[in-house]
Amino acid sequence: MKLKEYLTEIETFLKESLEKTNMDTFVLGISGGVDSSLTAALIKNAVGKEKLMCILMPIESNPKDLEDGLFLVNQLGLNYIIIDASKTFNCYLEDLRSQNVEISKLTRSNLKARIRMSILYAYAQEHRGLVVGTDNKDERYTGYFTKYGDGACDILPICHLLKSEVVEASKILGIPTRLAERVPTAGLFEGQTDETEMGVTYKELDAYLRDEEISLEAKQKIEHLHKISAHKRDDIPCPKDFIRD
Repeated sequence: MKLKEYLTEIETFLKESLEKTNMDTFVLGISGGVDSSLTAALIKNAVGKEKLMCILMPIESNPKDLEDGLFLVNQLGLNYIIIDASKTFNCYLEDLRSQNVEISKLTRSNLKARIRMSILYAYAQEHRGLVVGTDNKDERYTGYFTKYGDGACDILPICHLLKSEVVEASKILGIPTRLAERVPTAGLFEGQTDETEMGVTYKELDAYLRDEEISLEAKQKIEHLHKISAHKRDDIPCPKDFIRD
């Protein structure tokens, strides 16, 4: 199947999912990156901009992230609100410090992602909405998402697309090049990029997931990331069922 045809299938899937769940709208966190940009465009095509609310949620973020997010919603003519959760984030940190708990940079980053998802779900509950995830196939396979953060959602429309396919699809749907080709980053701390954190490039990941040859070092890194992130994809462990007398 051609990518353009598959995008049409995703749009049909989105439309049918909203109808099947009897919900009124989709709720999407916009980061300014290509994944959320493509997801926004697909939803607009599927159900119209009236059934999509975009939420931009800076938390001590790089100002460029908000700038790119605003550029996207204005380009597509989408409804949006901005909620700066920096004060909430710092309240969490103060509460932890009051109990002499210091947290690492990684934990700080995950806390930001979980605060953002709490905001999305709060809005969704009040507006009969489905929270939309933006993880692509590379991120799902390696576990490059925050458990109960950006990994928490009601629907995952682009989870079968490789990163290169997300970029290509974005261009097909008219997403501006500055967003489609932006250096992938979660924007969780200064200078952060996806590839630096993962230790492999998206080009290597795409090749691996296509069963193409890559370096042994990259292959071992990808397989390690997949193994240690299994808990993010698996069901929550439970003991065997309680059989009552």
